[in-house]
Amino acid sequence: MTATSPDLSPAAGRRTGRAPDVLDPAERRRLERAFSIPRTRFLAGVPVALVVLLWSFAGAEFNFTMLAEGSINMGEFLSRLFPPDFAKLGTIVELLVETLQMAVVGTVLGAGLSLLAALAASSNIAPPWLYYPTRWAMNVIRSIPDLVFALMFVSAVGLGPFAGILAMTLGSVGSIGKIYAEAMESVDRGPVIAMQAVGASKRQVISYGILPQAAPVLVSYTLLLFEGNVRGATILGLVGAGGIGLELTTAMRMYDYGHLSAIIICIIALVTVIDQCSALIRRKIT
Repeated sequence: MTATSPDLSPAAGRRTGRAPDVLDPAERRRLERAFSIPRTRFLAGVPVALVVLLWSFAGAEFNFTMLAEGSINMGEFLSRLFPPDFAKLGTIVELLVETLQMAVVGTVLGAGLSLLAALAASSNIAPPWLYYPTRWAMNVIRSIPDLVFALMFVSAVGLGPFAGILAMTLGSVGSIGKIYAEAMESVDRGPVIAMQAVGASKRQVISYGILPQAAPVLVSYTLLLFEGNVRGATILGLVGAGGIGLELTTAMRMYDYGHLSAIIICIIALVTVIDQCSALIRRKIT
């Protein structure tokens, strides 16, 4: 007995009493386009990309020779970091805990405000009169560095972690709010249209049609925001906004390389632990 391929002709469909499994021509063309390479545009774009890259290298004064010549100084600097001095480990741990607390509060407040901003910046939720001003405001916030916000809040509320938390919160709205909005815009329209067809309100569509679909992406980017805030809190301390950053700057200015090395090692350990915990949570929700 030899195996034969199934007959998908219309006549076979009439004999079996069911419609043949024939792919719609329009769907076939769409699938073929998904695997086709736009060779003409691709080949034309390669020279343009190379020109832009070379222009950027020249404008940024990127020099491999200078990097090779400076590698000796880099090695000398790194050699000064060893051995690390953990004599002030208690102070380092206390400031790292403060940095972690700043990141936790800044992430919670930033994620909450970013979610509200994302609802107003999603084209499938907000009307145009609200969508465009919100997008514009998020673009303005995203274009301002967090250090500028930190300096502004330090002048407003004084030195300390509170200014850093406010800077992280406001900075998060511009960056993570845009990602939240795009995650909501990319959800499957089928459930949303079905709920609208049966008369669901806007609140019900958002609560049961959009947010459940976007939730895994929102949680994943919130964890990424938290990791970024931990690293960012160490930078905000440079301008007196609390955290380990001020101690790091002091060690650099005093040329206390052993203490500086100990701070860097502790920061790396904290970020590594947070990264592993975030990866575990992502595996649970995806």
